[in-house]
Amino acid sequence: MRLRGFFTSIYGQVLVATLIGVAVGHWFPLAGTAMKPLGDAFIKLVRMIVGPIIFCTVVAGIAGAGGLKGLGRTGLVTLIYFELVTTAALLIGLVVVNVIQPGAGMNVDPTSLDTTAVNQYVTAGRAQTIADTLLSIIPSSPVDAFARTDILQVLFFSVLFGVALSALGEKGRPVTDGIERIAQVIFRIVGIIMHVAPLGAFGAMAFTIGSFGVRTLAQLGALIASFWLTCILFVVLALGLVARLAGFSLWRFVRYIREELFVAFGTSSSETVLPRLMSRLEEAGVDRSIVGLVVPAGYSFNLDGTAVYLSMATVFIAQATNTPLDVRHQIGLLAILLLTSKGAAGVAGAALVVLAGTLAATNQIPVAGVALVLGIHRFMGEGMAVTNTIGNGVAAIVIARWSRKLDDARLKKALGSGL
Repeated sequence: MRLRGFFTSIYGQVLVATLIGVAVGHWFPLAGTAMKPLGDAFIKLVRMIVGPIIFCTVVAGIAGAGGLKGLGRTGLVTLIYFELVTTAALLIGLVVVNVIQPGAGMNVDPTSLDTTAVNQYVTAGRAQTIADTLLSIIPSSPVDAFARTDILQVLFFSVLFGVALSALGEKGRPVTDGIERIAQVIFRIVGIIMHVAPLGAFGAMAFTIGSFGVRTLAQLGALIASFWLTCILFVVLALGLVARLAGFSLWRFVRYIREELFVAFGTSSSETVLPRLMSRLEEAGVDRSIVGLVVPAGYSFNLDGTAVYLSMATVFIAQATNTPLDVRHQIGLLAILLLTSKGAAGVAGAALVVLAGTLAATNQIPVAGVALVLGIHRFMGEGMAVTNTIGNGVAAIVIARWSRKLDDARLKKALGSGL
């Protein structure tokens, strides 16, 4: 019965589909590459409803919580938490990559690298500035923000709409009730979409293996292994400590969201589980206003796995190209990463743009070095997606605990006894 339950569960189906995708991509690379539309279609299905879910959750949460009351303080604490945890992720990444030194001895000449495939990332990365990042939060129009599924812009408009609706008082109650009913329909759509998650995971993995092959894994295996080790260390040590201080078990929480983690792993994108993660956190007793604020904001400001990747990939490129980085340079690198890491979106590939921007900002590490990690980026994307998902889930519970908007009875029921 347990085996049957495994295969009928979403996480079991996603795991099996992922393994089949690896096999198809390895033994039939042309067929594997042709499976790319399956993965893309699933991601598009999820992105289709991300905007409406954020809007409904944030608006209903703010309107139900009394508008601006406590919102500013919660938002400030959320940003401080994000900065502290992201800094921890960057530091752990820097320590591990300096100890293991996966790029040492490669002796790569930057001028010999073929940068044709990375020019798009280099150009986009150099275009990023602090002013651009801040201005990009404000949408040119709400329709444009929803059409492009820009999470920060949708969140910005949703907060304004929620505050305005709350200010109307009883006059706005019919609108609030209508939005809550729409949210129920949209979450039902999420359940329907999740049934095709195994196909999405199969297509994404078959394409990755078919396009890059396992030889790419072997050639740069040291960096991949170091990255996965660092992600595990960060989750166990940093997030484990945070969860313990907040009064719940990280392991039980990971088990609770295992379906979402398998989907994130299979698709190499944490955004594919954003709607489902928000729903699961509400079920676990996190207040809707906290979920609506923390989780969407976390997909731009609290990408822990991406922070680990950026710190390790940057130093790896410096090691591989024999670019000297002393303690002073690495402190400066940390300061740059604290800014550039906030520009990464929760979709696969955006980290390459931020990486290019980071290298350009150092004025020391060759930007052409992005070509060294281009082939293995997708293999580290799974680790980024899983770590980002766990990090944002933990953040929501921690902020809810601090704000006294966490239902302990529901959390205990969701995670099991012995929080």
